[in-house]
Amino acid sequence: METTAGLTFRDATDADVDTLVALVESAYRGDDSRAGWTTEADILEGQRTDPEGVLAVIKSPDSRLLTVERDGRVVACCQLEHRGDHAYFGMFAVSPTLQGGGVGKVVIAEAERLAVETWGVTEMHMTVISVREDLIAWYERRGYRRTGKMTPFPYGDERFGIPQRDDLRFELLVKPLV
Repeated sequence: METTAGLTFRDATDADVDTLVALVESAYRGDDSRAGWTTEADILEGQRTDPEGVLAVIKSPDSRLLTVERDGRVVACCQLEHRGDHAYFGMFAVSPTLQGGGVGKVVIAEAERLAVETWGVTEMHMTVISVREDLIAWYERRGYRRTGKMTPFPYGDERFGIPQRDDLRFELLVKPLV
């Protein structure tokens, strides 16, 4: 466990699954997500993740699901997955009531540090829904660059939500870490 700016970082356990699903859902879906700026409520309905998806990340030998606490309460999380010379950053969520207060910056910096320390990777990769210009701009301010490489949104697979528009794609963002 490490503490940064009053935050405690640890790897998630099976006991965290329900709490982490609720956190991710609150950050991206439904009316609760509108309290923060990362909401996808206007472009996607339905779920963002489910207990099976979270548990799969926890159990994967090549992944870590960082759980971030403040005062004993889970306030953020992110997935790190080792993929050869780079790590994949995903399932990033900060409690909507804490968004805009610097928690996300601390979490992503710690995730990058841990990816280098744990796996010796030279880059961090992530995918972001391409129409999320505000979110992409936030990542660009953290050193990520748009690659223009797109992958299709999984239309018809409700595990990823129910799209409210027909132009959704994922764009690969990349940041050198060394």
